[in-house]
Formats: sequence, C-alpha cells, structure tokens
Amino acid sequence: MLDGLPLIDAHVHVPLLGTLKPAWLRWARDFGEEGVLEEVWDPEGRPRPARLDALFAAQGVDVALLFCEYSPKATGMQAFEDLLPIAEYNPARFRPVANVNPHLHFPLAAEVRRQLDLGAAALKLHPVHGGFRCDDAALYPAYQVLEERGVPLVVHCGTSSFPGAANENADPAYLIPVVRDFPGLNVVLAHGGRGWWYDAAAFLALSQETVWLELSGLPPKRLPEYYAKFDLGRLARKWIFGTDWPGVPGIATNARAVAELLPDDAARAVLAGNAMKVYAGLHQER
Repeated sequence: MLDGLPLIDAHVHVPLLGTLKPAWLRWARDFGEEGVLEEVWDPEGRPRPARLDALFAAQGVDVALLFCEYSPKATGMQAFEDLLPIAEYNPARFRPVANVNPHLHFPLAAEVRRQLDLGAAALKLHPVHGGFRCDDAALYPAYQVLEERGVPLVVHCGTSSFPGAANENADPAYLIPVVRDFPGLNVVLAHGGRGWWYDAAAFLALSQETVWLELSGLPPKRLPEYYAKFDLGRLARKWIFGTDWPGVPGIATNARAVAELLPDDAARAVLAGNAMKVYAGLHQER
C-alpha cells in the first residue's frame, strides 16, 4: 500500500545482467537510482529476490509484473525462466510476464501456453526490439491462446533509443486488426504511445473497450502535455500505472505524482484497480 492506496507496478525489468547488451546497463545507470544495480543484483549479475522484495515493499508496491524479453537484435536475451526464482520467493508480490519473438519461437502457441502454465499474468510483445509487426498473421495463434485463457496482451507502443530498435513497428495502427479480430482480448499499450503516437494510442484506448494505456517511461508531470488533446479525467479511466523500473529513480515518487493529477477514485483505479481488471489472476490475490 502507498498512502493507503493499493499499488501495482505493471512494468518491471529484473533480468540476469550477464544476458544483456551494454546499452541496457547504461540505460539503467543513466535513468535509475544510483547504486541500484549493485544493491539488487549480486556480483555475478543475478537478482537478489530478498533485496528486491524489500525494495518494492519500501516503495509501497503490492504487486509487480516482471518482464522478460527475447530481443537479441537490441537488448539481449532475457529468459522467462530467469524470473521464476523471484516469483517463487514472494508470489504475492511478484508475477512474471511471458514474452515471445516470432523470429525465435515456433510454434508460438505452444510456447505461449508453456509460459502461461508457469504462471505468467500476461504476454508482452516487443515489436520494436524484436523486429516484427504485431499484425503479422504468424502471431495470431498466440492471440487466440490469450483470448481463450483470458490473459492480456501487452505491446511496446513507443519509441526506443536502444541500438537495433525498429521504432516504426511501434505504431498502434498495427494493432487495429488485432483488436478487431480478437474482441475478447485486452490489449495494453506499454509506454502509452511515447514519442510519435500519443494521440493515436489515446484515441484507440478511448474508442475500444479492450485497449488500455500503460504509463511506464512517461514522466507523470508531463502526462497533461502528452495527452493535451484529450479530457484527462476521461482518458485516465484507461490508464494502468507502470514505471519501467529500474529505469526510474523512484516508484513511489512516480505513483504519487500520477495520483496528484486525479481525483481519489480515479487514482485508485490507475494505481491498481485497472490492472486488477486486466491482468490474469491479480484480482484473486488482492
């Protein structure tokens, strides 16, 4: 709890450092809290579950969704299995999120089922780092699995500065056929259209009941500027809080800054309520 409100951070990275490219480590050091890599990771680059749990507890985080990523062209290989020791240490606080790359995984549906069976609360796709578009028919078997199981799709929807990133693949327009063809699938736009697509992402979220905007990587004080063409109170009904930790200096600071923009009931929904509606199993744990 943070200031009496439940808090879910829907966008957290805790990989094995040795599997990453140097650009990821520079990103974490440049944008995150000083010394965090030395505090949470051991000298071999493995996350320390107890340290991570204590840090997130101190920040008021009730649940954190942990991301992995199979993106050898950009950030490296972050295996789903590497998240499981953290989730096992405190399953009430930590839930893993699945990831697949159509260039690496086949058959996709089987790999998605495997990761979901290991406890994934969602499937994250990273078209920018993975080098693909989300309207690729090869991904449709994965979407079918998600829709059948009631598990959401999270898509990186924003620019990336990492070498090898294909930013053109982040256009939310590529998700229009996916939303149309899978009407029972919740789709979360991670980073909320950061860079070139704030308006498109917001319009898609407001026009489609199953589309949500996740706020990771967006400075809270600039949200009114980014979404200046929209009624912020109405748009906030579709917001899900996330940070992109460790690339932020403080989770609680960001959460309080988001809450200050909104009435109490809206803040409660953004900080946890919307995530509990969308992500698989979270409503059972709160």
